[in-house]
Amino acid sequence: MRVLGLDLGDRRVGVAVSDPLGLTAQGLPTLTRNDLTLDAIADLCVRLDVVSIVIGLPRNMDGSYGPRAEMAREFGRQLHQRTGLPVHEWDERLTTRAADNVLLEADLSRKKRRGAVDRLAAVLILQGFLDRQRVVGTADRSDGGPAKLT
Repeated sequence: MRVLGLDLGDRRVGVAVSDPLGLTAQGLPTLTRNDLTLDAIADLCVRLDVVSIVIGLPRNMDGSYGPRAEMAREFGRQLHQRTGLPVHEWDERLTTRAADNVLLEADLSRKKRRGAVDRLAAVLILQGFLDRQRVVGTADRSDGGPAKLT
């Protein structure tokens, strides 16, 4: 059971995939966001035998949803239509900041961090989802309630 994790940005999409047992997340090459992004992700899902997708849902610090959250939800709807796979939303508050801090501590240059931060953010989103799934035996919905993976 492989799960794909995505960190959607305006220019790039960070991508991560779980191991076959759904225990750990590994980063994949970052995609450039363009008109073919949905096709590239759908192709990845087929090649990697993905059974579900997790999209980072950007929420405001007070928990409310802004325009970027709606953009992520729309992308998720389009991805579900394109792949037929369940798409789960995961609260991604501060994942990009956490990823950037990890890369700063690793003393990566700004240029190298730019490409790696999206991938690491996708890993953090997916790993959080996988950990939650193991703890409660379910996948997490954006409303905070559990939903079984289908």
